[in-house]
Amino acid sequence: MRARWRGRALWAEALGVDDPGGNWAEAIDAYARELERRRLSAHTLRAYGSDLRELAEWAVENGIDPEALSYRQIRGFAVALGQRRLSKATVGRKLAAVRGLYEQLLREGRVSQNPAELLANPKRESKLPRVLGPEEAQRLLERIPARTPLELRDRAMLELAYGAGLRCSELIALDVADIDFESELLRVLGKGRKQRLVPLGEPAARAIARYLDRARHALSADPREPALLLSKSGRRLSPSDIRRRLERWVHEAAIAGRVSPHALRHSFATHMLEGGADLRTIQELLGHAGLSTTQIYTRVEPSRLLSAHAAAHPRA
Repeated sequence: MRARWRGRALWAEALGVDDPGGNWAEAIDAYARELERRRLSAHTLRAYGSDLRELAEWAVENGIDPEALSYRQIRGFAVALGQRRLSKATVGRKLAAVRGLYEQLLREGRVSQNPAELLANPKRESKLPRVLGPEEAQRLLERIPARTPLELRDRAMLELAYGAGLRCSELIALDVADIDFESELLRVLGKGRKQRLVPLGEPAARAIARYLDRARHALSADPREPALLLSKSGRRLSPSDIRRRLERWVHEAAIAGRVSPHALRHSFATHMLEGGADLRTIQELLGHAGLSTTQIYTRVEPSRLLSAHAAAHPRA
């Protein structure tokens, strides 16, 4: 009951679309239950709920029921999205939500085919992720003085983000019980609630040990609180907390440009690859479902290609 209520709350706006026959609300509700069963994140549920509300509103305005939506009509919806000058990534996500909804209707036997199946996503710009150099990463981490409880927490947090290549959501979800100092392993809850074990590097292990010994009890004395990384009010950190603290230390370390929590994950993977790790190992460490996602780290900036070619090739 609790999981169903959570899903309904996140999808409330999508289910409340002005739908005279209630057909769209019923179809969206069934898909919401399916996504809840897959244990997708609250962020994904909210995004898909918003996306499908847009589809439902557009369809109701054009007098189209879920079972009657055709490929030509869904192309019209895609054109309408394009006219709003949305980013290609946003349009792609909205079309993915539509495909998912119709896959569900197809399984239920309410439609005979998925009208969005052949609809191609807009080509996304190919951008290399921001990567810190090893010296920049070291300077960032060593700039944190680790004197106050918040500084000790930040050092442990960023050592984990870079040393284990964790997503922001994975950092937030860490509990004290997920740290195994004896085995030097970290239990991580990734996308789709899949667990993986990641080696706990020595600098990260030291930073976590100092934080647990000298700082965490000052942030929360509640023995029932399982979260590893706590805010100054004793609650589990939020993504905005992590971004804000990272921005502070990037500024302190005089690192040019914007550095996001995900940039530390990119840096981890790139430095692993440059150090000789194979892609399969990096895939496992990052928790990627497929190798194609990991292969982005084989692409390097043109300036680095030129210098590598000049250093390694006899005819450069």
